[in-house]
Amino acid sequence: MGWNSWNSFKANINQTIIENTASLLVSTGLRDAGYNYLIMDEGWQAMTRDEDGRQQPNTTRFPKGIAAIADFVHSKGLKVGIYSDAGIYDCAFYPGSWGYEELDAATYAAWGIDYLKYDNCGGFQANTESPQIRFSAMRDALRNSGRSIFYSICQWGHQFPWYWADEISQSYRISGDITGVFGDTGKDCACKTAYCLDVGYAGCSVLTIIRKMRELSAFQKPGSWADMDMLEIGNGNMTLHEQQTHLTFWAALKSPLIIGADLQTLSNESLNVLRNKEIIAISQDALGEAVTYIPNLSKDKSFQVWAGPLTGGKVLILILSELANTATVNISLGDIPGLKSYSSYRVRDIWGARNLGQAKGNLTLQVATHQTKALVLS
Repeated sequence: MGWNSWNSFKANINQTIIENTASLLVSTGLRDAGYNYLIMDEGWQAMTRDEDGRQQPNTTRFPKGIAAIADFVHSKGLKVGIYSDAGIYDCAFYPGSWGYEELDAATYAAWGIDYLKYDNCGGFQANTESPQIRFSAMRDALRNSGRSIFYSICQWGHQFPWYWADEISQSYRISGDITGVFGDTGKDCACKTAYCLDVGYAGCSVLTIIRKMRELSAFQKPGSWADMDMLEIGNGNMTLHEQQTHLTFWAALKSPLIIGADLQTLSNESLNVLRNKEIIAISQDALGEAVTYIPNLSKDKSFQVWAGPLTGGKVLILILSELANTATVNISLGDIPGLKSYSSYRVRDIWGARNLGQAKGNLTLQVATHQTKALVLS
């Protein structure tokens, strides 16, 4: 859990933005809610390496240097992340780390870095080596650095990393970049299924990424997390229900929860969504098991039903409406894994912040457009 600069600032970050964000993570209560990584994405670097071959900061944007920024972030009780690329260049043609893995990992460790987002934009110029080889080289370098650094690889789902990334990184991206749009658009990312080959790089809606995870949730496991990309809560023009659905599915599907909004302008409505304690508890549940899609209870382009176990024998049910109007949804509890039709269960409505009493046999609910009912049964 944390915050990343890319969605709001692209490569236009600087020392003031990072320091202000660190302070806001504390003052808004987001740090205490669990968002404890502050990640500087692309734009911190100079366009060339120094005379010793090391990556160096852009001293106009970061006059204090990265080590001083890391000290400031750490002083706020936060961890600090940085960005590089498994190629000759990164996405904006700053120096990548291909061929410099050991030196760059040692540099990050010396600066006090706790997290590395490792991209693949320049990797295609390094096409004599596969992504697995190039990503593994940085994995080994980080292990040799003498510092524990969370390793997040970003290859947009190319070459189906859910089959191999568990031996390389702690998280891996499954799609092109997210956009601050909830539903399908004409500009939505090219790949709408997990195994499409035309992955693309950007423009994926929240709903498209949720649909991709129908095929991938079974791959989620502690220590190797499918990353659904950053949260767009507070970006774009999503309704309250859409923002709640966004956080709910990222949490229930065990994606890293990385805020992408500018905290300097974040609305109270979006802030309250991000701080919901019960949803965060689902994200951090000790079982680490993602919900799964239940096709026999769902109807394509109408509503989706997902469910999965929580600690203490509880079961989480998600009901998402894709319809244009409020709809009545009836589900058979006996069709939910872990539940029995003849048993009675206490029902907690998380976003409604209320207990719904006992349910047995069936559950009938009113679900609004793009709303998700997040229910915990015990």
